[in-house]
Amino acid sequence: MSTRQRLLFTPLKIGNITVKNRIVFSAHLTNYAEDFLPSERHLYYYRERARGGTGLIITEEQSTHPTDHPYEKLIHAFHRRVIPYYKRITAAVHAEGTPILAQINHNGGQGSGMFTRLPAWAPSALADPLFREVAKAVEHEDILEIIQGYVRVAAYTREGGFDGVELQCSHSSIVRQFLSRNTNHRTDEYGGSLENRARLLREIIASIRNEVGRDYVISVRLCGDELIRDGITLDEAVAVARILEKDGLIDLINTSIGTATQTLYMIEASMRTRPDYALFIPSAIRKAVRLPVVGVGRIKDPIQAERILSEGHADLVGIVRGQIADPEFARKARENRTDDIRLCLSCNQECVGRMGLNRWMGCIETPATGQEQKYGVGTLKAAAPPKRVVVVGGGPAGLKAAAVAARRGHRVTLLEKENRLGGQVVWAVRVANRAEFGDLVRNLLHEVEQLGVEVQTGVTATVESVLALKPNAVIVATGSAPNPAAIPGGDSPGVADVVDILSGQITPGKKVLVIDRLGFHEATSVSEFLAEQGCEVEVVTPTLYVGQDLGVTLDLENWYRQARRLGIRCTPNHSVLSIDNGVVMALHNYSGQMVHFPPVDTVVLAVHRRVEDSLYHALKADNVRADQALQQIRHRQIDEDQYQKLKGLLPAIHRIGDCVAPRRAHAAILEGERIGRAV
Repeated sequence: MSTRQRLLFTPLKIGNITVKNRIVFSAHLTNYAEDFLPSERHLYYYRERARGGTGLIITEEQSTHPTDHPYEKLIHAFHRRVIPYYKRITAAVHAEGTPILAQINHNGGQGSGMFTRLPAWAPSALADPLFREVAKAVEHEDILEIIQGYVRVAAYTREGGFDGVELQCSHSSIVRQFLSRNTNHRTDEYGGSLENRARLLREIIASIRNEVGRDYVISVRLCGDELIRDGITLDEAVAVARILEKDGLIDLINTSIGTATQTLYMIEASMRTRPDYALFIPSAIRKAVRLPVVGVGRIKDPIQAERILSEGHADLVGIVRGQIADPEFARKARENRTDDIRLCLSCNQECVGRMGLNRWMGCIETPATGQEQKYGVGTLKAAAPPKRVVVVGGGPAGLKAAAVAARRGHRVTLLEKENRLGGQVVWAVRVANRAEFGDLVRNLLHEVEQLGVEVQTGVTATVESVLALKPNAVIVATGSAPNPAAIPGGDSPGVADVVDILSGQITPGKKVLVIDRLGFHEATSVSEFLAEQGCEVEVVTPTLYVGQDLGVTLDLENWYRQARRLGIRCTPNHSVLSIDNGVVMALHNYSGQMVHFPPVDTVVLAVHRRVEDSLYHALKADNVRADQALQQIRHRQIDEDQYQKLKGLLPAIHRIGDCVAPRRAHAAILEGERIGRAV
């Protein structure tokens, strides 16, 4: 253990449990539930992080009442049938020496009757901005039922082997809605003053404590700032923390920021938001109470975590995405292997983004996330016998394939035509607010170097040069290329691809029109890049709004703020038909009117790319020719055994990533993992 991380690996007593370090795998949704129950996927997911050395695990929310069902795969913890599933998860985590808490919650007005066919319950009869359904203002008998639901589920978690519960009173909770003046307009004893608004929380805590006894941990996760009008403020959060400490019934305070609907982009902030952005909340609460406090918010590495502890901002650090990306985060930090940690990108593409699309949670860098049984630590089998593997292409797909194949013991050579590795990522990170995406390549380069992969850059691979290396297997990861033919006139003067601009190959004119058919970072990044250089930029897209896919990664709000600051003009609902001498003609999607945009100096295409697969097909054709030659002498000059032996000398040819079909980085990484395991 490094002395630089002395506090991070100091044990801490929380109630009747002791955590071995200050790293918390905080609660977060996964969509792993099956039939509203915890699943095998949950078990392997949490166990992997326990094996990786985290100090404390807090599960995703366990729902406390039938009126609470805001999304499809919510765990219905109000049925006793959850208990056997709890026991399996807690036994697996405890076997690794890690305590585990269950977060329990009722989402209140942040839900709908879509699944339940019941009205949503909330403090007041208001509509949530996202769900847009007026909730039923709970009556006193309903409040009693809510409290009983929390108590019931707390009892089930204790019977299921958990070490305690955490009450989610933060970003998506009926308790937070009671605490907030924005959502609590009541005039009875549960509304008005802060003491009244905190009444439900205190009654829930007292009732749970009465049920589970003093030797069961109770944590409370508080929102420190809702970031909305009339919302919870930091001063109020500190006051609530003081009230709870004075009551003497809880053991831990966890923290949060924002709400899961209006200000969701601040809860799981993307790389556009600086690390430590939410640190002011635990810092203020810790100064006010003696209870241990957890700090959260883009804590990316052990050095940052240690600083947070040493400066007194928190007693523990919640690291979620960092441990989604690398389940061995804590162990590597303890062993002073910080450089070996697969740093989270905060890209939100496969974790938050998949959740927003109602898919199970994954990770752009780590195919094992959510698939621990298939790809997790310890599942990679050594090659028997090791082979000579040639990988062509040094983008994410090729790097991942090379790393996995080398980890299995294969002798791997990677060929890259450019003088550097990284593929298109190298250009994507030239936009200041996308710089952390470069960690995708940096992490892979570190693995490739550590594993002894032979890397040759500045080499244009041919059939002859690849076969000269006498490979048993060739993995073609040659990527994709711009496709100006996607739009008539796209190959005319004054038209550039996104990569042409970001790489500096083409210098744009003053007036630029960006054509976006992708709806993702390509267009928004290049428009931001150009505007910061002083260009007048307009983005035209057939989608409902520019950057439509940025919504699920929680980049949209902050990009639009930047776009407005830079004067970027956004023109949605227009399908571009052609380009002619700087004049773009488009069809307005709804009116059917033809629109001629004013002439510009440069048109930039953010459109679908074309596969670069010529080497793959040439290698396959060479294999076919060689096999045909063998078949011609078969039965005349060689016997069947000799034929099969000679045929076995022909290399297996594979292709992965964009040269199969141009897609986003997660597909490249996943296919690199798969082929690295298969060769």
